[in-house]
Amino acid sequence: MKQSIRVIIPAYNEADSIGKVVRHIPQLVDEIIVVSNNSTDTTEENARNAGATVLKEKRKGYGYACLKGMAYIKNKSPKTDIIVFLDGDFSDYPEDLTKIVSPILNEDYDFVIGARHQKGREKGAMTTPQIFGNWLATGLMKIMYNADYSDLGPFRAIKYEKLLALNMQDKTYGWTIEMQLKALKHKLKYKEIKVDYRNRIGISKVSGTLKGAVFAGVKIIGWIVKYPAK
Repeated sequence: MKQSIRVIIPAYNEADSIGKVVRHIPQLVDEIIVVSNNSTDTTEENARNAGATVLKEKRKGYGYACLKGMAYIKNKSPKTDIIVFLDGDFSDYPEDLTKIVSPILNEDYDFVIGARHQKGREKGAMTTPQIFGNWLATGLMKIMYNADYSDLGPFRAIKYEKLLALNMQDKTYGWTIEMQLKALKHKLKYKEIKVDYRNRIGISKVSGTLKGAVFAGVKIIGWIVKYPAK
């Protein structure tokens, strides 16, 4: 039986990239949902023209946008089996969606993360604070919770029912780490798939500013320290 796959793409002022992201997503998905996180440019128009469903979330925050997409999916038909999360900046390769969902479709995994590996990472695609933050966060989760993560990559797929059971709460930069910690606590069957990563189109709203980088770092470490994943 064919599994129903929907993609959620949070996007804030990604007019130059969002159309490319949507058009490069493989045909096996049922719906692509772009959640405009209070965009002031032509992100919404460009996403719609590329074939995506466009939602608006005025409250700024990555988690707010993801939760908006999930609320929309709740009553959609056919019932969703797999949710894929993907950024709207074209730094990931949307074509990799096929290999990211494959372990769920063919090996009954619950949760798959696209891990941005060093050899496949374009020079400059990740800042030094990002690289260090990933190393620190995944290292802490290994020490504290015996986790087998190497990245906090935003390109990821998860069974919809498993995602609902996680009861996601974070509204901003802690969304990805919350999901990974809760996956441990709920004993989800998970794995990483290596993905290539290129320089994004435009300036990052997180790593591109000192405020964003510091706030994201505080949120991530805060989740690791406070959340009992065992």
